[in-house]
Amino acid sequence: MSFGADKDFNGRWNLTVEKEPRGRAWWLEVSGAGTPAIAGRFVGAPGGQMDKIPFILIAQKESLRFGFEKGDRKHYYTASIEKGELIGQYYLDGKLTLTFRGVRAPVIRDRDGDQWKPGKTEDLMKSLDGWQTTFPGRTMEWTLVDGVMKNARKASDIRTKETYWNLELHAEYRYEKGSNSGIGLRGRYEVQIQDTHGEPVSGHSHGALYSRIVPTADAANAPGEWQTLDVRLVGRTVTVKLNGNVIIDHQEIEGPTAMCFDPNEAMPGPIAVQGDHGVVEFRKLTVTPLTRS
Repeated sequence: MSFGADKDFNGRWNLTVEKEPRGRAWWLEVSGAGTPAIAGRFVGAPGGQMDKIPFILIAQKESLRFGFEKGDRKHYYTASIEKGELIGQYYLDGKLTLTFRGVRAPVIRDRDGDQWKPGKTEDLMKSLDGWQTTFPGRTMEWTLVDGVMKNARKASDIRTKETYWNLELHAEYRYEKGSNSGIGLRGRYEVQIQDTHGEPVSGHSHGALYSRIVPTADAANAPGEWQTLDVRLVGRTVTVKLNGNVIIDHQEIEGPTAMCFDPNEAMPGPIAVQGDHGVVEFRKLTVTPLTRS
């Protein structure tokens, strides 16, 4: 095995996880490797939100090691660089649980501006034939009745069979008190849908780019009321409007969120909808591809 120098761990890595139970991908950022100020951020097990890594170092044989303690569980990771890829292992309470392989996050050069023109708007709710479940082995537990698409309370996430690159998305939906859902852009970046009406804004607020970009205001309606969401994504630049209020304005997405199941950021990806954290009803869901004028 050929190991990279310490500084070669620096940067952002998109991680594909072998036999991950929900088919999801992870993300890792390392900075300061090769200096005493090494630091990191991680999206993966445990939880799924973006966490600052409390314990991280490079040990002998140029092996990256980092870990978390969550409650009484110990999560520990090791990784080395081989032929430019990150080859890693995840241990839960000392037991090897999963393995992963990472590649460097690509440079995406598309920038938002007047050069993008809308194509033909697609209705994603014509039927459920254009959707499939995201979680491995799960059956479709969503229905489409009288123009409303609705999930069972613990349904699998779903994703479109079609893939998209730069786009505008429009959604109209409502949820019951305490529900939590989200819309995944390209199958990688989740715009949060959650009952946070009246609460201080955070990375988990309704309309946030989940655990990455905090909205500027609480624009959510109360549970049971219809909500309107408009999202524009060009390259890594995202703008989010919730109930007519711009709450994220041309902000850069640093990398995938917990919902990610397709870590290849340089390629088009599907639209996904989270279904396993409470009931949500959609009465409209459309996507408009953007192309250069």
